[in-house]
Amino acid sequence: MYPTVHRIQQLFPRGLKGIIFDCDGVLFDSRSSNIQYYNLILGALGQPPMSRQDEDYTHMASVGQSLARIVPPALMPRLPEARKRIVYRRDILPLLEPEPGLMELLRWLRDAGFRRGICTNRTTTMEYVLDHFGMTELFFPVMTASRVRAKPHPEGICATLDAWGLARDEVAFMGDTIADEETARMAGVCFWAYRSPALAARLHLDDFWSLRRVLAEYARLQCGQERGHMPGQGNGRGAGHGRVAPRAAR
Repeated sequence: MYPTVHRIQQLFPRGLKGIIFDCDGVLFDSRSSNIQYYNLILGALGQPPMSRQDEDYTHMASVGQSLARIVPPALMPRLPEARKRIVYRRDILPLLEPEPGLMELLRWLRDAGFRRGICTNRTTTMEYVLDHFGMTELFFPVMTASRVRAKPHPEGICATLDAWGLARDEVAFMGDTIADEETARMAGVCFWAYRSPALAARLHLDDFWSLRRVLAEYARLQCGQERGHMPGQGNGRGAGHGRVAPRAAR
């Protein structure tokens, strides 16, 4: 099912108030940079490049899980030195590309009062990426595998809900892998699949431009409904049914 205003209303009877994003494959086209990172490690260890199966696995797994799969046990003692040779900002970051329409969507969500968070299996590199692309102030919180248990464990989603003070039925999680799908299922939140039609998602998205247009119309209708309420008949949160009240970016 692709996004329409009616579909958003069906999925969120109490109103959509926040979106949690996966990073790789959703915010960024990062497959090339991911392959580069792990192949540089393997090369430093005298190993051949990853197979296609390993490329697929490392795209969705945490760093620890990926290294445990691709590095032979006998070479593990040499792994720290191999990783030190890689300068992330020099060797990897230039290969990352934000998805088209992403910045426009994020700024619109911020200005419209929707919460924006990240739940990723990245560890220490997430801060570099957000800083490099000027996105640090557009997300709160940012849950990485160094802060919470790696996906598909739902801890990152649940911690985000706690930070926002929102219920499961007020938030969507957008991902692109089976691990993301399972994370959403275990956390009890609505799963949106980004450019991944094979996943079992409540909503499938092909681009951020169309999502922005649908959400803008959805927000307009929600505001119209709020204006139709008599004084004192709001939802008790002072934020309307469809949106949270605008807040300063964190």
